Amino acid sequence: MSPSFGRGVMTNHVIDLKNTDCALIIGSNAAENHPITMKWLTKAREERGAKIIHVDPRFTRTSAVADIYAPLRSGTDIPFIGGMIKYILDNELYHRDYVAYYTNASFLVAEGYDFKDGLFTGYDAAKRQYDPSSWDYQKDAAGNPIRDMTLQHPRCVLQLMKKHYERYDIDTVCKVTGCPKDKYMEVLKTYCATGAPNKVGTIMYAMGTTQHTVGSQNVRAYAILQLLLGNVGRPGGGVNALRGENNVQGATDMALLFHIIPGYINSPMNTAAHKDLQAFLATETPASGYRVNTPKWVVSLLKAWWGDSATRDNDFAYHYLPKRDASKNYSHIAMFEAMYEGKIDGLFIMGSNPVVGGPNANKEQAAMAKLKWLVSVDLWLNESAEFWSYKAWERPVKNPAVPQLKPTDIETEVFFLPAAGVYEKEGTASNTGRWMQYRWKGAEPVGESKPDLWIIDQIAKRVKKLYENSTLPQDEPIKNLTWGYGHGEEPEVELVGLEINGYYVDSGKPVESFANLRDDGSTTSGCWVYCGCMTTKPNGELDYKPKWRDNTDNSKTGLGLYSNWAWSWPLNRRIVYNRCSVQPDGVTPWPGDDDRVLIRWDASAGAWVGDDVCDFNKTLAPDAPGGTNPFIMKPDGVGGLFATTTGMKDGPFPEHYEPWESPFENVFSSQQNNPCIKIWEPDKQGTSDKYPIIGTTYRVVEHWQTGALTRNLPWLAELMPNMFVEMSEELARLKGIKNGQKVIVSTTRGDIEAVACVTKRIKPMVVNGKEVHQIGMVWHYGFKGYAVGDPANRLTPHVGDANTMIPEYKAWLCDVRRA
Repeated sequence: MSPSFGRGVMTNHVIDLKNTDCALIIGSNAAENHPITMKWLTKAREERGAKIIHVDPRFTRTSAVADIYAPLRSGTDIPFIGGMIKYILDNELYHRDYVAYYTNASFLVAEGYDFKDGLFTGYDAAKRQYDPSSWDYQKDAAGNPIRDMTLQHPRCVLQLMKKHYERYDIDTVCKVTGCPKDKYMEVLKTYCATGAPNKVGTIMYAMGTTQHTVGSQNVRAYAILQLLLGNVGRPGGGVNALRGENNVQGATDMALLFHIIPGYINSPMNTAAHKDLQAFLATETPASGYRVNTPKWVVSLLKAWWGDSATRDNDFAYHYLPKRDASKNYSHIAMFEAMYEGKIDGLFIMGSNPVVGGPNANKEQAAMAKLKWLVSVDLWLNESAEFWSYKAWERPVKNPAVPQLKPTDIETEVFFLPAAGVYEKEGTASNTGRWMQYRWKGAEPVGESKPDLWIIDQIAKRVKKLYENSTLPQDEPIKNLTWGYGHGEEPEVELVGLEINGYYVDSGKPVESFANLRDDGSTTSGCWVYCGCMTTKPNGELDYKPKWRDNTDNSKTGLGLYSNWAWSWPLNRRIVYNRCSVQPDGVTPWPGDDDRVLIRWDASAGAWVGDDVCDFNKTLAPDAPGGTNPFIMKPDGVGGLFATTTGMKDGPFPEHYEPWESPFENVFSSQQNNPCIKIWEPDKQGTSDKYPIIGTTYRVVEHWQTGALTRNLPWLAELMPNMFVEMSEELARLKGIKNGQKVIVSTTRGDIEAVACVTKRIKPMVVNGKEVHQIGMVWHYGFKGYAVGDPANRLTPHVGDANTMIPEYKAWLCDVRRA
């Protein structure tokens, strides 16, 4: 979403789903895994007559409440959406004024750009990567992109996109995806109707979209579809990622991802381009768009972390920041591969369980056995904390390709720190819709368990104590690290919040907005996108906005913004890119859509006003230069139908490639797989002659993530006691399997035992004239707790998406037999 809109976040929020006219749920079983979303979609159906479309390999609880269920083969989202894009363009169903003014559809693309037989220009086969320099605009003498507002020029983005997707006709799409033509036509007619100016549709997705070798491009395809239909920046619209954990959004904001520092700033590398602060800022700061403020964000972050030790004379302690080795990959899979090779001594696991949740879990468990030490922080001993035990190495099949160890073989020293549950601590979590909400403690921690904030605080204090007398320059980042969140036993949560928000160095008072951050060392901010979450009350006390609990809808037309309930980043904007909710003149609603206007230009006030906080320069008039550019985080200010040079690593348009393991050849080109994916174990690629069945993983509502919490609760274990695999009645007959029997599922990575769930919810599919079977299995199970079973991820491969390195959990080859 970042190359398309400027931010990689849910564009709207959960309550806003009630404002939609049509919801396309793809790559998600929302009814089961995000049930509150269905509350608001049901309201949209009841009050607006909204339609719900569900696209999924299985018929799920979401399918059961949908108006239209369309099955597809796992790993074929891009053909499915690509066919929708072609249908829209061929029938001119796109929202023309929105597309012309608010996207780069009119921009002319450089003459050097081309696409042939599955490859874009600039591909280096030896390096398995693109030089994207040809993926750029034609520019005038002043360096501005050249546009054709008629959208007819053969080099404009819209026409190039039309050419790119001309191969994605309805018959070919149905042949590749396995979706019946009548169902696909129903989806096309229903969802593409939201391109009308008075209609808005929303797309909801989750891990079923992203956990593929084309996962990032899947999301790009959704973004393109929504931009064409004019569905971004408007109530009831957007591309809405459904986070599977209550603080996934907050975790990524705070740089849990391996390649960024807080606020989605690229982390420095050991290259000439990042050799010092000046070089880093010159490299990472674009020439236009709101990211021109990057120096203010970076310097304020450095001041937050190193305080008085960060001065102009020492580059604000930029040299203290660790630098990634440009020759290394720091993603999850790469880390465990390095561990397996003995290159990593220690591992600190906090709230994670890779023995169950990691791809190719057999190898990841073996990798952990090569560590010198391991620290596990969790509610109780999970599978990763006891990876060394006899039970951890039991397997249902004696497979010489799978490591088999005994506790005596493992020298890893394991430490376990008992953590408090979410209801036993206080602090904030940022939900899927970017709402930063405070949660008060509901119960005291049990026994010796401690909140993770206490654990981190204690480790930091004790490590700093070890270095306090050091005179070595390399120890300064630890010695000089600012650390002080109160004087009691427990860190004061609001003081952590103050550091995240940022404060003026001279007064210590909170910075009111990231617009007030400076690059001269006078301000701090631990995460610039959260700047504004704290202010000061009239009596001088801190006002932590995530604690706000006014449940009055502040919108005049009942949109459900609830702007005084908690706080939403950035600056409490509930729907980002909301400049799109009115026509280019800034005043006129889209025809027939008066009630969904979020902001409008008030000429008398010389400002944008409305019920939502404007996601725009508040005083920039619609007729001023840039006044019709709603996507302020992008250098060109418009939505990206075409991803330019700094966008995607695997192409400016989404293109279909088969999953790394597939029983079919790619019918769209001779490029079988995404040419830029990262493959760690090419010898482990399964082939359809030995593994003819498509496997995928998913969740159920009764269990949570790797099951460490829920499988230890007797009543949930009773509801869902067994590791199971869903299969069609046809496949069961073919394999001689009966419902309830134990079966073995095998891939090149290993084998698991599970209970067969023979069901009508999965059907064989006819793909390119050939019948193929798919099976699905839950990934919650392990050998600890009341409900136990083999982890499904012992079957999944070590292969990563070109942009994010996310594993391909959702489409791989396997076989199944009776146990």
